[in-house]
Amino acid sequence: MKDFIIKDISLANNGKKRIEWARRQMPVLQIIRERYEKEKPLKGVKIAACLHVTVETANLILTLRAGGAKIALTGSNPLSTQDDVAAALADDGINVYAFRGENEEEYYECLDEALKIDPDVTLDDGADTIARVHEKSLEGIKGGCEETTTGVIRLRALSAEGRLRFPVIAVNDAETKMMFDNRYGTGQSTLHGIMNATNFLFAGKTVVVVGYGWCGRGVALRAKGLGSSVVVVEVNPRKALEAVMDGYAVMPMKEAAKIGNLFITVTGDISAIRREHFEVMQDGAIIANSGHFNVEINIPDLEELAIETNEVKEDVVEYVMRDSRRLYLLAEGRLVNLACAFGHPPEVMDMSFANQALCVRHIVENHDKLRNEVYPVPKEIDEEVAKLKLASLGVEIEELTEEQKKYLSSWDFGT
Repeated sequence: MKDFIIKDISLANNGKKRIEWARRQMPVLQIIRERYEKEKPLKGVKIAACLHVTVETANLILTLRAGGAKIALTGSNPLSTQDDVAAALADDGINVYAFRGENEEEYYECLDEALKIDPDVTLDDGADTIARVHEKSLEGIKGGCEETTTGVIRLRALSAEGRLRFPVIAVNDAETKMMFDNRYGTGQSTLHGIMNATNFLFAGKTVVVVGYGWCGRGVALRAKGLGSSVVVVEVNPRKALEAVMDGYAVMPMKEAAKIGNLFITVTGDISAIRREHFEVMQDGAIIANSGHFNVEINIPDLEELAIETNEVKEDVVEYVMRDSRRLYLLAEGRLVNLACAFGHPPEVMDMSFANQALCVRHIVENHDKLRNEVYPVPKEIDEEVAKLKLASLGVEIEELTEEQKKYLSSWDFGT
């Protein structure tokens, strides 16, 4: 097992400064780190983590190490690794295998290197680690955590087939993760990435948001706030109705494709934008993805339609169509908020990674009671994270009186 595979160890000092800056904005995780430092609940536990290697992730990794864990970290996306953060962690003794710009072969080489730790617990952002574990039939894993909607979908499919080999907690589905990280984090960071890459003016433009889950809600809200006309494309009738009630136009992709200036996919599914949509897009349309994998935009279709491609600037590729229209793809169709910006703000990831840290402990202490299924985050963990976050913000909330508690637990009070 190699100590690390990174871009440049000389970047470590800058990475450490950025990690410390993020730490100061992650008070919930800091409270847990201090608790773990004293209690050592993860002593001797080996963790393989496949996550976006960012300053926020670094603070999670250092929290787990404070609890006594030994960790091997690899990147969950070829374009999301912050090389100075990877260097800082490697310099601090963490086994880290990640660098920005990995090709597919390098990506899986890094993942396989991390698995050489023989993990007791896996942490995933997209379920690539768990998929690899199942491919290789690795044994001895007590459980895992999954951070994303895409990953949870994959794992529930695996569980439905009866093939999941150990219990997994769907951290993504915790209310303190999904409602805040997915909505506010994705909403802000996606627009940040697009503006970084293109200097796009949102005011007066038509922005097509493909998918209206929590991520889509956040993207639509922020685009609307910057003055865009927002169109939502959605397959779920309840979510589509919600988008209508929220004030957005809702239509099929084949119609939205004709009027959009900017397209943002957040579906978790394949080919949300494809050939028939590219064929009717306006000249100059920009296409970006903020779902997990680079499959939401059908890039092979785009390449087949183009007669010429040009990298007009970093992370922006121009596809020239036969009728001279130009379409622009950002970040190779990968996560635009991480490839072209910093990802979610640390204040939001504070809650997501607090859930991760507490769920790892839950797995270690309860794995012998869990079946090989996908579990929700225990309610007490979700509520603890919310309480700690409120306390860090100096916010107090109301408490129920004994009379109110009795009323809510009774059936015999009526008119």
